[in-house]
Amino acid sequence: MAQVLCYLPKAHDDNLIVGLETSDDAAVYKINDELALIQTLDFFTPIVDDPYEFGQIAAANSLSDVYAMGGEPKLAMNIVCFPNCLSPDILVEILKGGSDKVKEAGALLIGGHTVEDDEPKYGLSVAGFVAPNKVWTNSNAKPGDYLVLTKPLGVGIINTAIKGGLADEKIYKEAVKTMSTLNKYAKEALEGLEVNSVTDITGFGLLGHALEMAEGSSVTIVLDHKNLPIIDKTLEYARMGLVPAGAYANRKFVGDKVEFSADIPEEIKDVLYDPQTSGGLLISLPKENADLLLENLKNTPTAYAVVGEVVEKKNKYIIVK
Repeated sequence: MAQVLCYLPKAHDDNLIVGLETSDDAAVYKINDELALIQTLDFFTPIVDDPYEFGQIAAANSLSDVYAMGGEPKLAMNIVCFPNCLSPDILVEILKGGSDKVKEAGALLIGGHTVEDDEPKYGLSVAGFVAPNKVWTNSNAKPGDYLVLTKPLGVGIINTAIKGGLADEKIYKEAVKTMSTLNKYAKEALEGLEVNSVTDITGFGLLGHALEMAEGSSVTIVLDHKNLPIIDKTLEYARMGLVPAGAYANRKFVGDKVEFSADIPEEIKDVLYDPQTSGGLLISLPKENADLLLENLKNTPTAYAVVGEVVEKKNKYIIVK
């Protein structure tokens, strides 16, 4: 999509705080000195069989962009594609799942639009608010910052194992919990802390989104592969070759802008490239604030960790050691 958007004319407006230029998570438009509007949209095809769980995951994924910008979601609208050969009861469950997540977020679901399609698709258009001077972007990481990741990696690989009938019930439930957890709780853990840059980890994987942060901030990001939070059995499935096609697309996207230490196992690389659905926040913040953040994250429902640091720009944008 980024390759297509580059051909479109750029929008220019003095009140447009965040637009297309840095491939950020959402657009932000200043309304006045106290208030800015965050606007985002996302939807996709089912990644789990249970329609209610799919609705929850898709909604959590859509809402995430608002949290990644430092805002609070306020209004949401359903985006639905649905084939007429499936029971309407399935659609009801998808919408229930989405509605419950929107309610958990403290936002209002106010309708939406449905079209007939060959394959089900679901997501949300979300509007939220943030103070103009408190907008988080993916392009302001500073040398000396620590990097904190607020959800474990591996859901793309796990989903591939699920489709192949190889993931057990425990791993399935862990992946669903990770994907359906709102980034609201990670955002709340950041309140009152100095934050330099934030992005949520989704389809481009950790390396792809870290690359966008590094390029936008003109820095190098150093990741420690031993500190990565990873869902149980992900590495085992990766060694079995259960790696989604999106991971290979992400390798091409990142290209030669990453440098790996010689001892990095191939399955770790697979996890770093693994496309995430409703992944966690990658947060760049000063070390003293990172310590406070880790303390605040203790009550969140998903695994988290300091996964690296930001340094002055080197030959490569990403270094994995």
